[in-house]
Amino acid sequence: MADLKRTPLYNEHVRCGGKLVEFHGWELPVQYANGIIKEAKAVREDMGVFDVSHMGEIFLRGRDALKAAECLVTNNVSKLKYGEICYSPMCYEDGGIVDDLLVYKKTSEEILMVVNASNVEKDFNWIKQNTESFDVEVLNKSDQYAQLAVQGPNVEEKLQEYSGVRLDQIPFYSFKEGPFNGIDCLISRTGYTGEDGFEFYTSTEAVIPLWRKLIEIGAKPAGLGARDLLRFEACYMLYGNEITNETTPLEAGLKWTVDFTMDFIGKTALEQQEEKGLERRLKAFEVTEKGGIPRTGNKIFNGDQEIGFVTTGNKSTTLNKIVALGYVPSKGYKLGKEVEIEIRENKRLKAKVVKKPFYVGSVNPDKHSKKKWKQ
Repeated sequence: MADLKRTPLYNEHVRCGGKLVEFHGWELPVQYANGIIKEAKAVREDMGVFDVSHMGEIFLRGRDALKAAECLVTNNVSKLKYGEICYSPMCYEDGGIVDDLLVYKKTSEEILMVVNASNVEKDFNWIKQNTESFDVEVLNKSDQYAQLAVQGPNVEEKLQEYSGVRLDQIPFYSFKEGPFNGIDCLISRTGYTGEDGFEFYTSTEAVIPLWRKLIEIGAKPAGLGARDLLRFEACYMLYGNEITNETTPLEAGLKWTVDFTMDFIGKTALEQQEEKGLERRLKAFEVTEKGGIPRTGNKIFNGDQEIGFVTTGNKSTTLNKIVALGYVPSKGYKLGKEVEIEIRENKRLKAKVVKKPFYVGSVNPDKHSKKKWKQ
């Protein structure tokens, strides 16, 4: 796989038996020897570790860093305390989504934006273009950082002994900086699996001993396949599937990330859409008959009428059910409503609308934060 980027852990993945695939220009492990199902089970029941060093880190630095961030994203960064994080879409003027990202409020003059690997260059250019009027420097430091996500119900208990930071004092969607096993890290209580856990940001040089220590402690290596299955069960958005430049946060069920009291790019379009009423919404479905698994792009029908499409479909190994996410008209598709999903030509499966998320794991905002957690 020539010309693909590799994270600093490439040789570690090979050593651990990783099956490497192309992913948005990167060569990354889709799974290891135990397979996707066992990796997902390890995260759900104990502790797994993902190499997510392909994610992008973009910094806003300067007197107007906070103002620039408030202009760029739909969520309210000004409400965050220092050391807190928010999840937010970043929109075009028409309300379509540039990307979904995490915003880390470090100081009044330093904001970290963690963006999707597939969108790093696009996001960096968009951010620079739309902050020219602010006293702020935009820095793409993605090549200088590596990131590991350690996820599972037993993470805090198993890692605390090696952490120079009190992990139980990091609330959900907050972060602290300090050593882990002597390695300088930014440690945030965030993740993409529906389980409790932490994401470690460190230097590209330090990530190899950090990875090895986490595995020594008991974290099972997990690849892209398990990560996608876990995020899907928890109904987290995947850019390019549930959200794109042709979908808005309101359609995707992300209204809780949109603060209309703030002035941000795309605000007018979203206000107009809300006033007019949504024509479609992202819904969750459970397939109620055997015969196959819905996949991205499959058509959804109500009788003979095509009404929408699947964004992601899979078998939930945790729940032992076949489920899907997809866009359908906003009206008339309440819980229990029956539809059909076309999995191939002349083959449709019955399904019904169900509540999101499909699965709720060990993420416990009531325990780790005073703020109510929404997804």
